[in-house]
Amino acid sequence: QVQLVESGGGSVQTGGSLTLSCVASGTIYSINSMGWYRRAPGHRRELVASITTGGVANYADSVKDRFNISRDSHKNTVYLQMTALKPEDTAVYSCHIDYKDAEWVQYGMEYWGKGTLVTVSS
Repeated sequence: QVQLVESGGGSVQTGGSLTLSCVASGTIYSINSMGWYRRAPGHRRELVASITTGGVANYADSVKDRFNISRDSHKNTVYLQMTALKPEDTAVYSCHIDYKDAEWVQYGMEYWGKGTLVTVSS
C-alpha cells in the first residue's frame, strides 16, 4: 500500500559527504513527518533527523551541526544531507514516515523503508 524508495547510501572516507533521499508513494493522503533512523553495529536504532510537513526539524545531538534534513512535501520526498562524516556514522539508515491515508483519520500510521547502508572509513 505504501512504498518508500531509499537511495544515496554508499561508502566514503572520514570527512566526506553523502545525501540520502526517500520517496514515498502509494495510498497516502498526507504525511505528518518524514525522517531517518539508523542502526549502527552494536547499537540500538536511533533517530537521526526528522522533519514535519511544516518544516520543523529535529536532529540527534551527534549530527546536529553536520547533517541537514529537508523535504519536498508535494513530492513526498525527504533528503538527508550528511557532511563531515565520521566512522561512528556508519550504519544502516532507514526512512520513516508518519502519515494518514484519508482526510478524516488521525495521524498515527507509520511505515519503514528497508534501509540503505552508509559506511564511513578512517
